[in-house]
Amino acid sequence: MATTANPSRDDFAAMLEQTLGGAESFEGRVVIGTVTGIENDLAVIDVGLKSEGRVPLREFAAPGQKADLKVGDEVQVYVDRVENANGEAMLSRDRARREAAWDTLETEFAKTARVTGVIFGRVKGGFTVDLSGAVAFLPGSQVDIRPVRDVTPLM
Repeated sequence: MATTANPSRDDFAAMLEQTLGGAESFEGRVVIGTVTGIENDLAVIDVGLKSEGRVPLREFAAPGQKADLKVGDEVQVYVDRVENANGEAMLSRDRARREAAWDTLETEFAKTARVTGVIFGRVKGGFTVDLSGAVAFLPGSQVDIRPVRDVTPLM
């Protein structure tokens, strides 16, 4: 007759860490996930965690357009939290885009290259500029060599 040994607390802790240890390393990172379903205005995305996450479809579309997303598509998403109160992964496509934009800006800065952006708003003392996903402030004094009185053509 074979006897089974009771696993010690250390063995249990090691098995638990082996099972769940990798999940925490996902937080704060951009990962590739697979669209497993589309519910109303949400995309259900599997990134390999215990549960799937839901991301609003508007995050996958350009402003004023509809999202072109199908089941089976692979997308980059930012893992905000591994699990929320409902047990779902908290994912964001917008934050993944911003992270990619900042990576591009850092690369361009290291090469001392110029970057281009689109002015989309006016704030006190200058403008807000979209740099392919990253939002920046452009001082009004840096728009042109001479002071610009009428900023309408710039926007």
